[in-house]
Amino acid sequence: MIQLKNKESGKVLGTISEEDFKFLQDHLVEESEEDTDYYLNRDELNTLKSHNASDKLTAILEIGFGDRNELEIEWEEAP
Repeated sequence: MIQLKNKESGKVLGTISEEDFKFLQDHLVEESEEDTDYYLNRDELNTLKSHNASDKLTAILEIGFGDRNELEIEWEEAP
């Protein structure tokens, strides 16, 4: 399991499956192999939805966005 956090606030957004994490890796840009964060905007979230992101993943990301148009998340193995 992978825990997602709001990078700016450190707030835990939720835990996703390895499959959902692989989906993020396949659809978002990693700057390096050691990269542990992703930047998203609302357009990218809509693209993830159109590529059949799971309901759980999109719900967690929506929580992270709140009323903002941008989100930077970081991930780590869930404790």
